Amino acid sequence: MAESVYKVIELVGTSTESWEKAATTAVNRAAETLRNLRVAEVAEQDLVIEDGKVTAYRTKVRVSFKFED
Repeated sequence: MAESVYKVIELVGTSTESWEKAATTAVNRAAETLRNLRVAEVAEQDLVIEDGKVTAYRTKVRVSFKFED
């Protein structure tokens, strides 16, 4: 196996529907500008509450991508 180097960044995705959609939003957006995405790890989840009701789901993900040669 060849040696590799990966960069890890943190992103926060949001959704009005679920934490899963929030995570998917973050990864899909990262994929628009980054190549060689490898792994996304859910680091944290929280909710936005307004007037006693949940209005948004937020998911913080750590995304890794491989440096190119």
